[in-house]
Formats: sequence, C-alpha cells, structure tokens
Amino acid sequence: METKNTRADFNIFDGEYQVCIPLNIKVNIPTGHKVRVLHAVMERMDWSVFEACYSRYGRIGYPPRVLTELLVYGYMDNTYSSRMIETACRENIIYMYLLDGHKAPDHNTIARFRSKHFARVGEQILCQMVNLLIEMGEISMAAVFIDGTKLEANANRYTFVWRKRVEKQKAALEEKMKKELPGLLDKLEVKFRMPDEVDVHHLKKLFSQLEEKKKQDGVEFVHGTGKRRSRLQRAYEQVEEWLKRMRGYQKDLKICGERNSYSKTDHDATFMRMKEDHMRNGQLKPGYNINVATACEYIIGSYVSADRTDTKTLIPFVAKIRRNGWEFERVVVDAGYESEENYCYFEQPYIHSRLLVKPTNHEQKKSRKYKADISRRENMSYDANLDAYTCANGKQLTVSGVRHTRSSSGFPIETTVYTCAECKGCPLKDKCIKGKSKIPMDERSKNIYVSKRFQEQRAKMETQVDTKMGKLLRVNRSIQAEGTFAMTKEDMKFRRLLLRGTAKVAAEWTLMSMAYNILKLFHKARTGRLGTHIVVPGSFLESAS
Repeated sequence: METKNTRADFNIFDGEYQVCIPLNIKVNIPTGHKVRVLHAVMERMDWSVFEACYSRYGRIGYPPRVLTELLVYGYMDNTYSSRMIETACRENIIYMYLLDGHKAPDHNTIARFRSKHFARVGEQILCQMVNLLIEMGEISMAAVFIDGTKLEANANRYTFVWRKRVEKQKAALEEKMKKELPGLLDKLEVKFRMPDEVDVHHLKKLFSQLEEKKKQDGVEFVHGTGKRRSRLQRAYEQVEEWLKRMRGYQKDLKICGERNSYSKTDHDATFMRMKEDHMRNGQLKPGYNINVATACEYIIGSYVSADRTDTKTLIPFVAKIRRNGWEFERVVVDAGYESEENYCYFEQPYIHSRLLVKPTNHEQKKSRKYKADISRRENMSYDANLDAYTCANGKQLTVSGVRHTRSSSGFPIETTVYTCAECKGCPLKDKCIKGKSKIPMDERSKNIYVSKRFQEQRAKMETQVDTKMGKLLRVNRSIQAEGTFAMTKEDMKFRRLLLRGTAKVAAEWTLMSMAYNILKLFHKARTGRLGTHIVVPGSFLESAS
C-alpha cells in the first residue's frame, strides 16, 4: 500500500533574515493614547528636585523622569509590582516608548527608586502637577472635597500588639519583682533599695552589681542538667530575664505611642476595622487611614494617618494644603469630620477657607423616632433668659455646674451641666433617663451635658448645608471624593499597599494620585469635559428651570 509524504503548508525560512522594526517606536503608538498625555505632562515638570536624592559618586543612574513615568503608567495600567514593570519594559511597546532609548531597568532599581528616592520628593512632583492643572484652567479654587478611606497594610494579619495588654503584663511583672527580689538578694550582700516602680534603669543597675559581685567572688556559672546553680547565678539569670522582658514592654509602648495597637511587621500600621471583611466577622486588620483632597475631580493631596477616625486629621491636612500656597473658598467634608475643634479652626481670621460639613445628627433629626424621643435635648424647649430646659413633663433643668475638659488632641472644651431637681416620682422617668448605671432608677436625676459653643456652631452649619449651594457641594463631595476611592479600589484594583512605613505608603499613594490625575485628564479630554469644575446633576437644572 502506497503512502504519500505530506507536509504542512507553513512558511519556511532559511534562518538568515532580519526582523524589521521601525526605529521610532512612536509610529506604533496611537495618537490619542493615554501614554502620550502622561509624557506631555511629565515633560513640563522640573526634575531638579531629585538632585539632592542622589550621590555625586558612583554609576550614573536612570533619569528620575523615566522611572517616574514607568511607575505612574504602571499604576495607570494596574501594574504595581516592580517585577511586572520590569517584564513590561522588555515586552510592552508602551513601556519601551517611556524608556526613551534606555535599557529596561532591573526590578531592584524600580523598587529602590520608589521607596527611597521618590518617597522624599513625591509630594513636590504632585504639587507641580496640580499647579500645571491650575494653569491649564482644570482646577479652580472654589471648593476642595476631603474624605478618608482605610487601606490594608503590607503586614500579616495576626501580628498585633495591643497597648493595654502590654501595660497589663508590665504591671504584673513589676508586682512579681517586688515580691521575689528581696528573697533573691537575701544573703548576697548586694545593696539595692527597692523603688516604688521597678523599671529598666533599676534593673540595669542591679544587673551591673551582680556582674561585679561575680567578678569579685570569682564564681563560675554552671550550665546543663545535673549541676546545682549557686544563689548568685539564680539571681543573675532571673534579673537578666526580667530585664529582657521589661525592655520588650518598654519598646512596645514606645512604638505604640498614642495608638492602641501596632503590627510587628509594619510598626506604623494600626489595626482597624475594614469594609473589605472577607471573613464577615468584623476582624481587625493592619492598615492606614488615607485622607484625600480632590478639587474639580483631580487629587491635589493626601494625608496618611494612623488614626482610626477622621476627626483629628482635618486640621493637619488643611494646614498641609495651605503650605502649598492653595487657599480654597470652601472645604467640604462629611459628618465624620465634625468636631468643636475643627469648627474653631476655620473661625480663625488667618484661615480664609470656610468649612462645610454635614452635622452628625442631620439625617437622624428628620426621623419620627428621633422626634418622639423625649430624652433628647433637641426635643426640649429652651429658655435663653433663664438658661434652662423644660422636659416633656414640664419640669425645668437648670445649670448645676460647668466642666472644663480637653479632647484627646489637647483642645479645651467647656461643658455646661443641666440637672432636673424634680425627677422623683415622674411617670416619664423610664423614657427620659437612659443609659446603664448602678444607681437605682428612683434615685437618678436627668442630666444634660451641653457645649454651648459647639451647639451654636452646629446650628449655623445646619442653615448652610440646607441651602441650594450647600446641597450642590454635598452632592459633589459624594461624586468627587467618594468617586476617587471607587475608581482606585474598583477600577484600578488598588486595595492593599505594597510598601511599609508611613513615608513609603505616602509615596505609593502619591504615585496612585498622579496616575489618577492623568487618567482623569485623558477621559475628560475624550468626552469634551475639559474645564468643568462642579458637576451639576439634572435634578438641580430641573429645579432651576
């Protein structure tokens, strides 16, 4: 039976050919590609700020502009790993275009530049980009919108150190040392005065005395099973163990600072409750609270904090924005930033910006349950002449005292206490007095704690947020500030940080901010929205007509 030899119909080359690639890579990049917008913006910046980051000696490094463009485009392209950026520089024509004729850098070069050099001047580069957008007319000084989000740190989830736990262990060790030290030092002829609180300083001094005693007596310590240790050796080893533990507690408390916790793998990270709870049990994760300021849909700055709430971050963040030379007419924030301290900060004469914040109870006051609650101060009538409140039963609550306290940041607060002297036998007592107490209900009296200054500030803000401009700015805060996190977390898939430490985390978010701004400029140019500052929804246009 005959068989025919068949051959697949493929093109066969003899091995001697040349691949034809255009010498100018720009030819293969579309005219309207987003990388051209990135390159055009970066070319207009001053890169001399990096001169202080590099040494005059050693090999010539890659130009900072090239590495910055690679990193920013990597964040635009959802490519955050330095190894993946290195691979893209060898295989992706877009990254080759950004290399500007240089060889593909090693991933160590990219990672070192991001965490070491860019971390020092990243905010200055972002400031230049914002000033450039202001010159282009893309950013106006009408309003800035501030909001915060929590991002998971690059730290293990079960490496927590709790401040209260350390303080409890430290106190237990101090009590143990007070009981056992006299017995250990008995008959050793070591003079040691027992202080009220035994700390590292006292233990170091005692340890030095025991070492001197060892040298003077010529005692040799024994180790291993079956060998009896002397009284001096037992005291020496016990004090050495206590000293090690006390140093560890002291170190933990120093790292914690004013925080309640920290992570062993990232000391700047604090354990917080995240919205991304994959186990659905309210698990605490190490993270950072990142506050972002947006103006005209662009990110103009950020503030990385270890605070789990946003209340104490507003003043330092606004001060940081003002140091860049920007003074906005309005600073719009959500209810999480409301506090008496923040109100007072914006009332100072040298602060030209005005605060717009929705009061915490703004939406609650509209509900029927809130209006029917007779225990609330807002539902009681107030007589300004008598400075007294009248409860639902017609009894008066008069001033019984004034408290002077300070907030966690040291801000002084004056609280007026109003007390009802006729609560005994009141039929509405169970509904009026709430809260747990060891005092029986029959013996309790109704008390109200009021900060008059804070209530006046909140009343003024209530009138501002309900105006047409106030509603428009609040809607834009939801669109611009919260829209920023929607785009970075959902579209750009940036949910977990790569770097560790506050300075490096700030640099990483600065790169994300620059990538976000380039994408926003690119999309606004494509949709013909350049120069639009405030988003006006259709409902506002209908009401105006």
